[in-house]
Amino acid sequence: MKQGFVKVAAATPKIAVADCKKNVEVILERIREMEEQGAKVMVLPELCVTGYTCSDLFWQERLLEAALEALEEIARETAKVDALIFVGLPLEKDGKLYNAAAALNHGRVLGIVPKKYLPNYNEFYEARHFTPGDEAVTELTLSGRQVPFGMNLLFACEELPHLTVAAEVCEDLWAPEPPSVRHALAGATVIVNLSASDEMVGKDTYRRSLVSGQSARLVCGYIYSTAGEGESSQDLVFGGQNLIAENGTMLAEAARFKNETVCTELDVDRLVSERRRMTTYPPQKSDGYCRIGFSLKPVDTELTRFVDPYPFVPSSQREREMRCDEILNIQAMGLKKRLEHTHCQSAVIGISGGLDSTLALLVTVRAFDLLGIPRDKILSVTMPCFGTTDRTYQNACQLTRCLGATLKEVDIKEAVTIHFRDIGQEMENHDVTYENGQARERTQILMDLANRSGGMVIGTGDLSELALGWATYNGDHMSMYGVNASVPKTLVRHLVRYYADTCGEKKLADILLDILDTPVSPELLPPKDGVISQKTEDLVGPYELHDFFLYYMLRVTYAPKKLYRVARYAFRGQYEDAVILKWLKTFYRRFFAQQFKRSCLPDGPKVGSVAVSPRGDLRMPSDACARLWLEELEEL
Repeated sequence: MKQGFVKVAAATPKIAVADCKKNVEVILERIREMEEQGAKVMVLPELCVTGYTCSDLFWQERLLEAALEALEEIARETAKVDALIFVGLPLEKDGKLYNAAAALNHGRVLGIVPKKYLPNYNEFYEARHFTPGDEAVTELTLSGRQVPFGMNLLFACEELPHLTVAAEVCEDLWAPEPPSVRHALAGATVIVNLSASDEMVGKDTYRRSLVSGQSARLVCGYIYSTAGEGESSQDLVFGGQNLIAENGTMLAEAARFKNETVCTELDVDRLVSERRRMTTYPPQKSDGYCRIGFSLKPVDTELTRFVDPYPFVPSSQREREMRCDEILNIQAMGLKKRLEHTHCQSAVIGISGGLDSTLALLVTVRAFDLLGIPRDKILSVTMPCFGTTDRTYQNACQLTRCLGATLKEVDIKEAVTIHFRDIGQEMENHDVTYENGQARERTQILMDLANRSGGMVIGTGDLSELALGWATYNGDHMSMYGVNASVPKTLVRHLVRYYADTCGEKKLADILLDILDTPVSPELLPPKDGVISQKTEDLVGPYELHDFFLYYMLRVTYAPKKLYRVARYAFRGQYEDAVILKWLKTFYRRFFAQQFKRSCLPDGPKVGSVAVSPRGDLRMPSDACARLWLEELEEL
C-alpha cells in the first residue's frame, strides 16, 4: 500500500445454484486464496451467494433467508482478513427484492449497493424478480445493525487516502449512463463490478474493451469479477472472464471457462496525479454520497504487475511496426507543412553516420516524396573533424547516395584549428570548449549552406538528449525544424530498424543495420586506433534507463523514491541497484540544470505523450532547483 500501490483481486468460485451453504464454503476458499496473494480489495461475482441463475427461486423465502445467513457467516469468517471484500447476493428491503453488492471489512458489513439497471431483454429477465436501486442512501437492518443501503456509497481507506472504492453491478456498466461515472466524479479511484455476464461468440472482446475503456474514461482502477462454472447451464454458459484495468491498460485477465482468480496491483496515487493533470477532469463533488471508512494495515505491496522497461516502445512486433510507421508519418507531415509554408525547395542536414541524423534524413526523404520534390534537393553534409571515424564517415556517405540526396563534404579541421588559435584554446586540451567548438562550427556551416540554397536546416537531436541537455547550446541544439525533438533514443533505434526491415533495398538495409550497430557517440574526441573513443552512454548513462526515468517522472509524475523502486523492479536482472541509483541522480541533476536549452528549442512535431517543448508539454523555469528530488534519493 505504500507509495500508492494496492493489491487487488477478482475471483470466480465454482458455486452450486441455490446451495448457499456450499457457496459460503467456496467463497471463503477464494477469499483465503486472495488473502494469500496479499489482496486488499477482493471482488466476487454478482449474486454469487445464491447463484445468478436461480430465476423464480429468488421468490422463495427460504433462499432469501439462507442468503442473509450466508452473508453473516462470511462476515464472521473474514473478521481477521485484512481486506475490503465485495460479495453479491439478493436482499429484501421495504418489501422489495434487490440484486445487491455487500461490502465487508474486518467482519463488518459496511454497506449494501443495489444494482440500478436491470436487463430484461434477450436472455435476461431480472426485472421479473428485482427492483432497480436508488442513488439515495437509506438504511437496512442486518443482524440488528443499521447498514447504509444505496448506490451512492464511497468506501474510503483510512490508511491510504487515495484509495476510495465504489461499486456497480454488471449491467450498470453496459448502460448509457453507468453509475461509475458519478462515483468517479465523487472521488472514487477504484470501481468494482460484480457481474454475471454470459458467454457468446465475440462477447469477450467487447467486455474487455468496455472495462478497459471505462477505466480510461474515468481515470480509475476497474476490478471486474464475473460468474463462471457452477451456474446453471440450462440456457446459458458463464466463462469467468475476470478483468483488472487501470486507466485504459488491462493489467490482469482470467482465462475463460476456468474459474480463475486474478490478482495485481493498482497505483491509486498515479490515478490521482493523472486526474490533477487533466484540466478537463471536473473537481470532485460528493454531494449526496455517504462516505464510509474502512481500515487496512499499511504494508509494502510486493509488485507483480508488468512494468515495461521500455515505455516508449510497444512490446508486440505488430503494434511496434504500426507505431513506427505512424511516427515516421507524423514527423514527415510536420516537416512537409513547414516546407510548404516557407516555400522551401531544399533542406540541409548534417549527416554523421549516427542514429539521429540517419532518422532525420529518412524523415526528410519521406517529406520530400510527399511534396514531389526531387530528393537531390536534400543537401546532406558530412563535416569530418578530430573525432570522426572511418566507419561513421563511410556510412554517412553511403546512406546519402543510397537515398538519392546530394552529398557535400566540408572538412572542418582547419577552420576549428584557426578558431582555437584565435580564442587561445590549446589543441591538447580536450575540454568542453574543444568539443563544443566543433559542434558550433558544424551548425554555422549548415545555417550558411541553407541560406545559400534558400533551404532549411533540419534538426537531428532527439528527446533523450534534450532531457539530459546532451547538446551543444547553439550547436546541434539549434536548427530550423527539429524532426526528432519528441522521439526518445530507445524509439529512434526501432524507427531506423523498421525502415531497414521495410525499405525493400538490401544495400540501404545493410547500411542502416551497421549504423544501428555503431556505438552512440558525438565523435568530438580523437578516436583510439581508428575506433570511437567517446561513447555517450559511458558518460551520461544508458539511454534505456534515462528514457524510463523521463517517462515516469514527466508523464506519470512519480516521486524519486517511487521512481527508483519501479526502475529496480523493471530492470531487475539487468542493472544493479547501485547503478540505477547512480544514473537516476545523474538524470535529475542534468534535467534540472539543462532546462535553459529546452526553453529555446526550435519547432518540431510532437509524436507521443512525452515532450519537452516550452510551447507544448513542459512549462518549467530554467532556474528550478533539483534539491528536493536529490535529497529524497540521498535517504536511500
